[in-house]
Amino acid sequence: MRMKTWRMVLACPVALAACATAVPEKYTNPNAGFQEVVSRTSTAIGKRTAFAQTQAENEALAKEVRSLVHGKTISADTAVQVALLNNKGLQASYAAVGLSAAEAWQQMTPENPVVSIGLMGIGAPELGLYRALESSVAVNLLDVKNRKQRIAVAEAQFQQAQLNAVNDTLALAAETRQAWINAVAAFERLSYLRKAGETAAASAELASQLGKTGALNKAGQAREFAFNAELAGQVARARLDAKLAKEELTRLMGLWGSDANYYVPDALPALPKSLRKLPAIEKTALQNRVDLQVAKLGLEAQARAFGLTDRTRLVTDLELIAGVESEREREDGETHTETLPQLELEFAIPIFDTGKARMRKAELAYMQAANALAERAVNVRSEARSAELAYYSSYEIARHYRDVLVPLRQTIEEEGLLSYNGMITNTFELLTDVREKLSSLLEAANAKRDFWLAQANVTAAIYGGGTGSAPQGGGAEIAAGGGAGH
Repeated sequence: MRMKTWRMVLACPVALAACATAVPEKYTNPNAGFQEVVSRTSTAIGKRTAFAQTQAENEALAKEVRSLVHGKTISADTAVQVALLNNKGLQASYAAVGLSAAEAWQQMTPENPVVSIGLMGIGAPELGLYRALESSVAVNLLDVKNRKQRIAVAEAQFQQAQLNAVNDTLALAAETRQAWINAVAAFERLSYLRKAGETAAASAELASQLGKTGALNKAGQAREFAFNAELAGQVARARLDAKLAKEELTRLMGLWGSDANYYVPDALPALPKSLRKLPAIEKTALQNRVDLQVAKLGLEAQARAFGLTDRTRLVTDLELIAGVESEREREDGETHTETLPQLELEFAIPIFDTGKARMRKAELAYMQAANALAERAVNVRSEARSAELAYYSSYEIARHYRDVLVPLRQTIEEEGLLSYNGMITNTFELLTDVREKLSSLLEAANAKRDFWLAQANVTAAIYGGGTGSAPQGGGAEIAAGGGAGH
């Protein structure tokens, strides 16, 4: 009799467990969701990324990274590739995708039944160990009813986590490329400053010699000495800026110790002969921007969460408790056992909390997500237009400096040298022409840097991972460049 009773008690949770669906492999796989990240990022930036989960995988990536950078002059593409393989913050973002998959996995798993067993009248003299036995199994009925909706919410959040990881990857790639451009441009500016410094030092030395002969008064000497001193300060500042720019690049690539022994080129690449066309950039950005898709999924998740809240507004937990009560009595020297089934329904009465507050919170959360999505769409359009404008305009500006201003300064210097050789102009006038040419070269270098930053921002504006805004122009003061060995 007792075995039959227990079969009846266990029948309810066993039947409920039979309703549970198998969890898809995309949630239980150790690399859950990561393949989507790889596919989306490789399409946008054409670079490989990896999710290291074991010590062996970390060591293999570290070895690959070292082979790419140690003792080498790296390109922008190499810097981006190293960052995608070696940045630990990005690895943490990939782990968040796995956490989201595990959450969806857990939501797909039925809630465990709660088994309760109690003995009463323990140590009864006439009955032995106990007088009565009570046992029950409690199952939350709402867990079964609402699991489908909870799973839908978890799936939307899982997709959102994947897109967040894609956006983090694109952002790191954009930041690394911009950091490489800034580092190379900083050493290029330093190079021009050093050349200007050499000219200023020669001018100061000449002023000193002329002062000794009385051919140059103290005011003229002081003017050349002051310019030389100011330029020395600018060189020191540019050297610091270049080192800091390279350090930022090192940080984004996740390098430290001996692995940070790498170099950047002497100067940025020359301007391309022509620009690629950017047809319908707003439409393209709206179709491809990952952060916009994240906002859409956020709205979808809020809508599903709102529906779940509505379904559980009044009753949040509804538990079915099935069990047996077995009671023993001793009469006329014989022990009699009576076993009776039990069935209980347990729920909270919504006297005080009627669920209105939760409904209001869910409603406002949905409104918040909807407005955030609308704002993001407006911003994406604006960022795409800004990136397009900066791309074309910065190219024209950089080409103007390269093709117009710098050749004019070169002509002025050459003519000044001819005049100097013909003893028509003096040395100071010649040195002034050289300084002005170097200043124009600096402005051209700044314009070239702005173009390459604008080109990097175009990719960010189309796919995500950046602001897509126009780059900030560099100052017109003398300052720029270095090279391999820095």
